[in-house]
Amino acid sequence: MTILHRIFQPGQNLARKVSPADLVILLVVASCAMVGVRIASNNVQTFSGPSISLDTRYLPWYAFLSFGRMTGAYLLSMFFSLVFGYYAASNKRARWFMLPILDVLQSVPILSFLPIILLAMTAVFSPGWAVEISSVVLIVTSQAWNIAYSWYQSLATIPKDLQDATKMFGLNPWFRFKTLMLPFGAIGLIWNSVISWSNGWFFLMAAEAFKVGNKDFRLPGIGAYLWVAADQGNTAAIIYAVSVLVVMIVALDQLLWRPLVAWSDRFRLDMVGSDNPPTSWFLDAINESQIVGFMQKRVFRPIGEWLDGVMSFTTQQQIRLVKPSRIKAALRWGVLSVLYVAVLYALWNGGQLLGELSLGQWGTIVLGVLATLARVLVSLVLSLAWTIPVGVAIGLNPKVSRWAQPVAQIVAAVPATALFPVFVLSLLRVTHTLEVPAILLMMSGIQWYLLFNIIAGASSIPRDLRYTASLLRMRGRGWWREFVLPSLFPFLITGTVTAFAGAWNACIVAEYVTFQEKVYDVFGVGALISQATNSGDYPLLLGSTLCLIVAVVSMNRLVWRRFFQLSEDRYRME
Repeated sequence: MTILHRIFQPGQNLARKVSPADLVILLVVASCAMVGVRIASNNVQTFSGPSISLDTRYLPWYAFLSFGRMTGAYLLSMFFSLVFGYYAASNKRARWFMLPILDVLQSVPILSFLPIILLAMTAVFSPGWAVEISSVVLIVTSQAWNIAYSWYQSLATIPKDLQDATKMFGLNPWFRFKTLMLPFGAIGLIWNSVISWSNGWFFLMAAEAFKVGNKDFRLPGIGAYLWVAADQGNTAAIIYAVSVLVVMIVALDQLLWRPLVAWSDRFRLDMVGSDNPPTSWFLDAINESQIVGFMQKRVFRPIGEWLDGVMSFTTQQQIRLVKPSRIKAALRWGVLSVLYVAVLYALWNGGQLLGELSLGQWGTIVLGVLATLARVLVSLVLSLAWTIPVGVAIGLNPKVSRWAQPVAQIVAAVPATALFPVFVLSLLRVTHTLEVPAILLMMSGIQWYLLFNIIAGASSIPRDLRYTASLLRMRGRGWWREFVLPSLFPFLITGTVTAFAGAWNACIVAEYVTFQEKVYDVFGVGALISQATNSGDYPLLLGSTLCLIVAVVSMNRLVWRRFFQLSEDRYRME
């Protein structure tokens, strides 16, 4: 029985995969969008951000500011992912509504909701703080979802014998989290952190420089520098900025990601040692440093023991408070009542805004969604065609990984949105349409989700299984069908789900390109959202965004959720 046959078995009703939670969460998100659009539509004052100088002397300062925003967004993303994934995996009742929340949130086009968030915040905060907060929020939405999915997938596939062992030893929730969950999910968390940083660089231009109608929002940073350089066609400035970005990426790889990859090798489920374990010169220097050893003994270890005591006491108190009570039930119903009233109020006001769209505009939006869906599927298939063999080759060979992983990270982190306008003009001379360039830009935004998840999956395959496959002389199709693909399946599904959502986000910048005050576009919902954003057409922006969300959530629940369930039931390391 093939994998696809297990998923799409005859007689199954696809409608069963759509739970009431999906509709509730979709209504809540739609209500928030409608409120934001209503606030934004009433906030029509002109705004212009600070000017960005292309003088190379400012590049180090711009790079420092961008790195600070990326760091803040990553810390928020990691905190959200750990909390969200933990409760979704450990609480079946919470999972009923938390997974639909994640499905909806990852399907929200970040470049579509940015003007809503941005303009709504300018009505509450000063313009400077509003733009800064919105920039960090945008980067968070480009980083958090794949980390959360990876963390949830790791927790959902922990071998049952390891879970039983923690129960036999009587570990409380904190020590179970510290000694089992974090080590088991460490490899996936690290590799998806690399993806998150790369994806954050990809959307940095949109996070630091954005136009909505007559409002020009921008922040000093390397993303805004690249945006201005690309808009002016200043190739030298683009090269300088990309060079600085590459230096930052290489330094981050050598000082952070490479040491973490080498350190996480201890958490592999292996019965035998590796002949070529991953290494890091910086990690070796840390381990040999007497200063670090002193800090470990006098500072880090006492803090860790204090934290263990505090968290153990806190988790025990939480366990006692979990017991049902009338106060808890009343509080829950009170929160739900407020939520229902807010949703109904927002839907009433938002419905009036959507009522401004004509029937012909709704038809155009639906056709745009279908056109973009075709491009998303093509870009996903093309990306899978090369990422699977390359990712397996890198993940199974530590020698190749030492040089291929930093190279892949550098290439992934270079914002294609900065170089894309230059390539568009050359490709248009050949193709005479934006169709092929749009698919290429979509691929540049999704292929790294797949590649790094596949590398993480291949590198986490136990070595005893590799040796067994070698002893059985598995070759060719049998090696892929019986050994590699089943081992990669949970990681491959995690990467595919996040890549699918990423492709819809990338379509907004792929289907509508502005270069030197000229617009190049191709029909699709991404182009409709970009046009609505630039013209300040809030009804069209809201309608296109909601239709896009419905399309992505439907695919997640009817197709990808089946794959997730299959990975939890049949393709887990026991």
